[in-house]
Amino acid sequence: MYSEIQTSDVSTISRQILGLLFQFRRISSGHGEACARTPCEQCFAPHLEQVKNVVARGEPIHFVLPAFPAKSPNLRKVLGPLPDMAERVALDFLQSLCEHIGHIYAPGARLTICSDGRVFSDIVGVRDADVTRYKHELIRMLEEIGGSAIHFFALEDLFGDIAFDEMRRQLTERYSTPLEELRWRVQNEPATQNLFNGIHRFMFEDQVVLRPDESRNKLREASKELAYKTIQRSNAWSSLVGEQFPSALRLSIHPQPLHSSKIGIHMVGTKDNWLTPWHGVVVDTGKGLMLVKRQEAERMNASLVMRKQRPSHFVAPTFIQELAS
Repeated sequence: MYSEIQTSDVSTISRQILGLLFQFRRISSGHGEACARTPCEQCFAPHLEQVKNVVARGEPIHFVLPAFPAKSPNLRKVLGPLPDMAERVALDFLQSLCEHIGHIYAPGARLTICSDGRVFSDIVGVRDADVTRYKHELIRMLEEIGGSAIHFFALEDLFGDIAFDEMRRQLTERYSTPLEELRWRVQNEPATQNLFNGIHRFMFEDQVVLRPDESRNKLREASKELAYKTIQRSNAWSSLVGEQFPSALRLSIHPQPLHSSKIGIHMVGTKDNWLTPWHGVVVDTGKGLMLVKRQEAERMNASLVMRKQRPSHFVAPTFIQELAS
């Protein structure tokens, strides 16, 4: 039965898989809404042949997603260093996404989370010990929800038992491009400039909390350098991931242009196009779950929920109305 579907309708199945994925696209600002509602042929073009080749072979679709680094050290955004309801909802979504693809296409899908906490920890001010605890808790969480379609890959899986600083040094030396080249791209390429602006904003928000005695102007300038280094490291990690998983379909937690080779993806509903589970908290409004920064939830007088004696998320039945007012 399946071989008949595979040979007769590879293109239709591949379009259905991408159509499902596009429902959750995280699209960068400045793009028309038409493609967001109804993806055009240019939206499909960067990915369709790749998916068709996998479907024609009858193999599971393989996604890679650089993500789940560590909790932000900014306690205005998060509840602490360990994963909470925000990560649980995101992992549940990714497992569910793979299961829904299995409904369309029997071999289904699998997803490798390329956990990049070790890549950035020295830049963003997170201890390597906290990266390790975060990862161990994610694995435990994944086992609890039965996330059989999801696996993890991290820097230490490639470099083995060497010091974390040495891993980062080798990553930068082997895969990064010079900062001067990156500065030129930020000045001349709208997509790179958009990425820089988003990361710079996040860096500045964190530095204001982590270095409260310094002026905002000084922190804004310091955050620019941190943003450049973060993107440099991110690009190096992206190259390494591409080398390790050359046939996988690339997802991203950052907003992407409509016709990009990467597919930006939302894992939890949010009004902030840049917010991720590790930079925010979940609020249960009674009508759904929403990802916000911790200070927004507290400003709305949402109630903190403890589970297993740890902060988990907030509840606020009136949150949506108050946020919109």
